[in-house]
Amino acid sequence: MTQIDQTLVVSDDELDLLELHLGGGTPTFRGAATSDAEKFTRAGVELTLTDAENTPLAALRDGVATALRPFARAAGPHWDPEVRRDARTVSSLVRRAVGPQADVLAVVVDEAPTRDELAAVTDVVAGAAAVVVLVPVARRSPAPGVLGAPALTRAARAVQDAVRDAGTALVELAAVPWPATGGPDVAEVARAYGADRTRRLLDVRPRTTADRVRALDDLWSDAVHDLYPPDVAAEVVRAARTARRAGTVVFFTGLSGSGKSTVARALAAELDDEGLHTTLLDGDEVRQHLSKGLGFDKASRELNVERIGYVASLVAHHGGVAVAAPIAPFASGRARVRELVEASGRFVLVHVSTPLEVCEARDRKGFYAKARRGEIAEFTGISSPYEVPEDADLTIDTSVTSVADAVAQVRNLL
Repeated sequence: MTQIDQTLVVSDDELDLLELHLGGGTPTFRGAATSDAEKFTRAGVELTLTDAENTPLAALRDGVATALRPFARAAGPHWDPEVRRDARTVSSLVRRAVGPQADVLAVVVDEAPTRDELAAVTDVVAGAAAVVVLVPVARRSPAPGVLGAPALTRAARAVQDAVRDAGTALVELAAVPWPATGGPDVAEVARAYGADRTRRLLDVRPRTTADRVRALDDLWSDAVHDLYPPDVAAEVVRAARTARRAGTVVFFTGLSGSGKSTVARALAAELDDEGLHTTLLDGDEVRQHLSKGLGFDKASRELNVERIGYVASLVAHHGGVAVAAPIAPFASGRARVRELVEASGRFVLVHVSTPLEVCEARDRKGFYAKARRGEIAEFTGISSPYEVPEDADLTIDTSVTSVADAVAQVRNLL
């Protein structure tokens, strides 16, 4: 977490906590890291909370946040407006339907449900007038082998169907912003979503089933040892674990506000959810770390893009997928990145061609207005040129193309 005067750049985990708080899910907002909690609660001090793209999202005073701008939304089932509803909305809907005294149960689905859990749903929800199926979803990518937010949301549909089959009249599914590590009290959040009591579905999993789930990682290895003698089996297992597929870099370029970061994040989340371990290199986030201290003159911009390209090429060299989303205004810088990547992997250039007037109208960060007033020198599209790619593999205009359709076009290309 970086502090600049009275502004704090919050992490993805803290964005989840902030979104939850702004929607009424928690009474106060604190940082994900305990050591930083005092920064969010100092009496009488107002802080502006921004995301890694430096977009002001909320003003915070005495632990209570006030929204300044809407959060950037991505694609995927966990971003479906019918599912990603805040605590106030869900609580109001449920209580209007069943009344303030009726018994409302929250069923928390934080791991893929097995047949045993689904079979136990009837007993779990017995007596409840309504059930709210809560799915904790994180912006941050999960650990290898763990269901990510899109997959977990899809899996929770089976729980929702099982609750309906059990005869519960009202069943609501809600994707709850939740940090990948840590988080508030689950029962407290469930109460904010309108529930009187909470059950974690995983708690009804039989011990024998839990043991079988834990053993899944060993099944393939056991089968190999049944087929091969010990020394040969060890070599087969080692080769499989070190096998390397060809890597890919998807490089988005476009004006500030064009939508490239939003599409890049949604694409990275989908690819990561499918087991293609994906590294997201967003332009603004890179400037917070890899390129900290660089200016915005042409030489600094070129160096920033080259650094992004170098890191992306390393990811591709080791068989991974890197999704990068800098402005990258100059053809020479993009050409150097292509050369770096194509030495060992595939390079896909996506030009997000959203018109300048649309980007300027969005202006979530207020940069265009400052550039027009002369407060920002060498701002791309205003006082510094953007060289339109002549070698783009795909061109997308987000003023006429939705995030989901844009991601689908990139996926088709890949």
